Amino acid sequence: MEESIRWLQEKRIQKTLKALRGRGFRAHYFSAPTSAAQWVLEEARDATFIGVGGSVTVRELGVVEVLQEQGKTLFDHWQVEDPHEALKVRRSQLTCDLFLSGINAVTESGEIVNMDGSGNRVAAMAFGPRKVILVGGINKLVSNLDEAYRRIRRIAAPVNAHRLGLKTPCAKGGECTDCDSPQRICNVSLVLHRRPIFSDVAVVLIGRSMGY
Repeated sequence: MEESIRWLQEKRIQKTLKALRGRGFRAHYFSAPTSAAQWVLEEARDATFIGVGGSVTVRELGVVEVLQEQGKTLFDHWQVEDPHEALKVRRSQLTCDLFLSGINAVTESGEIVNMDGSGNRVAAMAFGPRKVILVGGINKLVSNLDEAYRRIRRIAAPVNAHRLGLKTPCAKGGECTDCDSPQRICNVSLVLHRRPIFSDVAVVLIGRSMGY
């Protein structure tokens, strides 16, 4: 049974990789997180200033700690408590050498879908950094755009709002109500239909369930 499931996953992954490459993205697949992390660190070798988007997947890879040990300058607002300083860090992410982030969903036809509260993450994905690397587990793979938005509303948004301790309806009840809460985290959405003209965007898919 497990072998048949892996076979089906492999077919979906290969279809998605082909579609991503056809849309101009650099696309790679690694069955294990450790291999994906090694690839990311190699890509970051020549980068001095590295932005880190709000992503559980990136942290699960363990690359943030390694990059710090290597002496890289990281713009990671998760490591800054003061709100004003965190805002400065977010702005610095827009002009860094390399921007690392996760993804909310990637379609089998090669579209990358993300939704933000402040928009700094999706802004950096579209334009600014010299290089962008987006990482996602097999759980982020969806059939189409409708399913991508459904995944964000039913999984990514409620789980992240709960993780952050926000007072939003989804953090309390586990369901999106298209709220008008001041703490709403679904304010800005971005679909990368193709690689943005001036951006180098790599997508790394990992054969494990990672992040939300």
